[in-house]
Amino acid sequence: MQKIYLSRTVIGVVVGPGAEIHGQVSLAFVLRCMCYFFFGVATLAPLAAHANTFYKCTDGSGKILFTNTRQQGGKTSCTVLSQQRDTPGATASRGHRDRGPRAATTPTPEGFPRISGDEQRARDSDRRTILEKELSSEFENLTKAQRLAATAGSSLNTQALRGTVTLHERNIKAIQREIANLR
Repeated sequence: MQKIYLSRTVIGVVVGPGAEIHGQVSLAFVLRCMCYFFFGVATLAPLAAHANTFYKCTDGSGKILFTNTRQQGGKTSCTVLSQQRDTPGATASRGHRDRGPRAATTPTPEGFPRISGDEQRARDSDRRTILEKELSSEFENLTKAQRLAATAGSSLNTQALRGTVTLHERNIKAIQREIANLR
């Protein structure tokens, strides 16, 4: 078996008593470490896209920390690894939405299908009717679930029945929010 001679500081992990003494690491181990490293980078890359600034901080004992917040402390030194400037639409994609009217970023194409105001009002009316039917159905289901939970007493299904009651209550609140958001 082919051995690669590397120091422990290059690998960054302790690989075992034999390799630690002789400084030997198998090729399979190095390849496995590289796979884990690239998998970790690929997994964390989308998270780094949301951070504006990325720091490498080192404390007094030499411990290194990669973070998106600057670490404060007397013996901590931080260097900026990358800095990303916000684009005009970046804040809306992070959840900070402006609830006011906003202008279209691109004009609507000529041949884009449009519907009349009357047709949109009819669609909104249909949507309201459907949501109201769902709301009454959820109220009925909640009443049934509450009756079942009350009659269950101390059986093993009591927790599941309480969960069903909670689910119907959340559904009712969500449907009421949808109805409130209609025009």
